[in-house]
Amino acid sequence: MSDREFGGNDDLSLPKATVQKIITEILATNDSESSITFARDARDLLIDCCVEFITLISSEANDIAEREAKKTIATEHIDKALKELGFPEYVREVLASAGEMKESLKVSFATYHGEKQIYFVREGGLWALT
Repeated sequence: MSDREFGGNDDLSLPKATVQKIITEILATNDSESSITFARDARDLLIDCCVEFITLISSEANDIAEREAKKTIATEHIDKALKELGFPEYVREVLASAGEMKESLKVSFATYHGEKQIYFVREGGLWALT
């Protein structure tokens, strides 16, 4: 699904600071004199490309889920979408990242005074959201 199908929503974006951090980590070298910098307009273009890629994959995954009469897009729908759109080389890394995220953010539910609380287990600590 392209922006045209979303009604041209220009509000879709990614956090610039997060993208800049990823770019900086990728481009980081030990020799600071020869390190490459990334221009602001290049970063903004990269963000636009990422948003379009995410939109494309999620739209295809949504179509796959609908064909399977599912109401929730699951990991296997992303897997199929990547393959159908010609990105099979990304599947292994995406599934590995999904597995890592699932392990690092195990969620359990508990009842406290009749209210549902969500607990996240992260790096040995227990975090509660109310």
